[in-house]
Amino acid sequence: MFRKSTMRKFAVTMGLAVFVAGIAFASSNSGPSFSPDEALQKLMDGNKNYVENKMTNKAMSDSATRTSLARSQKPYAIILTCSDSRLPPEIIFDKGLGEIFVVRVAGNIPDPVVLGSIEYAAEHLGSPLVMVLGHERCGAVTATVDSKGKSTGSANIDAIVKAIEPNVKLAKKDCDACKGEKKCVETKKSDFVECVIDANAKTVASNLTKKSKILKHLVDAKKIKIVSAKYDLDDGMVTLFK
Repeated sequence: MFRKSTMRKFAVTMGLAVFVAGIAFASSNSGPSFSPDEALQKLMDGNKNYVENKMTNKAMSDSATRTSLARSQKPYAIILTCSDSRLPPEIIFDKGLGEIFVVRVAGNIPDPVVLGSIEYAAEHLGSPLVMVLGHERCGAVTATVDSKGKSTGSANIDAIVKAIEPNVKLAKKDCDACKGEKKCVETKKSDFVECVIDANAKTVASNLTKKSKILKHLVDAKKIKIVSAKYDLDDGMVTLFK
């Protein structure tokens, strides 16, 4: 009986070891050969191509590229952005297969699953850049402003609203459009929503290292850089926040 129990524990331990080794083998320790700033520049250059209608990503998404990436990947940027159908990162940054690791969720909110996804790309794939990308007229942020602290009627949507809600208070203090306006939420709602969108993207970016020891370690070691930005639905331009 003791022998069977010991053997069972040994098998479980070996199984876990094989699983971890599999992850290590599947990932590339060397990562992309780009610095965080070079990765950021590649993103911004790609966005410029998109805005100017000079896109090149078709050439980077052909069958030869697909075949070359079948067994490994080295994305040089991680992008956390909203699920909104109008801003697919591969298109707005003019990128092809294997270039960017994308995590999308309404309101670009980092729950534990999202954080784990970012950690995986940063630590195991070696991606040197994380961009939190908000966007103009975000529906998740608008729903948060409209809810005024009350339930939306959906427990799941309420979870999104709850995560964004602290940024409503921040925007009330910092929004330039609301200076001198006591009821800015009503009188300048569209401007106020944009301020909350900005605050949300900046807050998410600044909190990533507070919520993840792995990301904090990589930032402290200068192996990754975290930035926040905003996408303009009208002109297609991505603007970095300072």
